[in-house]
Amino acid sequence: MSSFLKVIKNVGPKLVPFLKTVAIYFVIFIPQDKPSIFSVILKCLPIISLMLFVLLNGMSLKDEYKYSRRILLGLVFCCIGDALLLWNQYFDLGMLAFTAGHIQYIRAFGFEPLQLPIGAALYSVATLVVLYLLPDLYGVFVVGVPIYVFVIATMLWRAIARVQFFEDLWTWSKLCTCAGSILFALSDFLIGIDRFKYKIEYSQALIMSTYYAAQVGIALSVIDATASIKSE
Repeated sequence: MSSFLKVIKNVGPKLVPFLKTVAIYFVIFIPQDKPSIFSVILKCLPIISLMLFVLLNGMSLKDEYKYSRRILLGLVFCCIGDALLLWNQYFDLGMLAFTAGHIQYIRAFGFEPLQLPIGAALYSVATLVVLYLLPDLYGVFVVGVPIYVFVIATMLWRAIARVQFFEDLWTWSKLCTCAGSILFALSDFLIGIDRFKYKIEYSQALIMSTYYAAQVGIALSVIDATASIKSE
């Protein structure tokens, strides 16, 4: 618990812009079916705040900072996706941007330790999700959605694998990243249901609350990366 409190004390002030912009988003709460430049700014500000958080924790072109750079790049792609998803005609491009974001997160998390059983379990769930959505998919989404589902399943696999509970190598930031990745998958599943199956009541509030929580959890992973650099 003391390590958790230490993390909160160290990163809390840097997260204030994110918390404020999330609060503003939900207070103003422009419906998704009324896209505008203002709604784009309102939706993207929390993610831009997380980019600032990553930068404040240390950034350089040196190889030691490649983890933070990949998380930052992932946030950039997701921010682009946030803007595109506000317009229905750009949903496919938004999904492509988020796919690029998840690939950056996967690159950051890496593939050590591998933990194949976790991957197999998540790919099995991903297959069931695809089979559930497939009858209602159309056009480019027949190919795009299955690809996206397996990409996010891979991201989730790598986030869970790096926690390393049994090796006693876990940290609070790794745990937050794991929880964030799970919430990201949940948020995207809700989008899939709402878009292709049936409308979910209060979908925007549910999707955006889980999404912002997911992104802050993933952004917190840079704490371990920069801490290890500074200790060397």
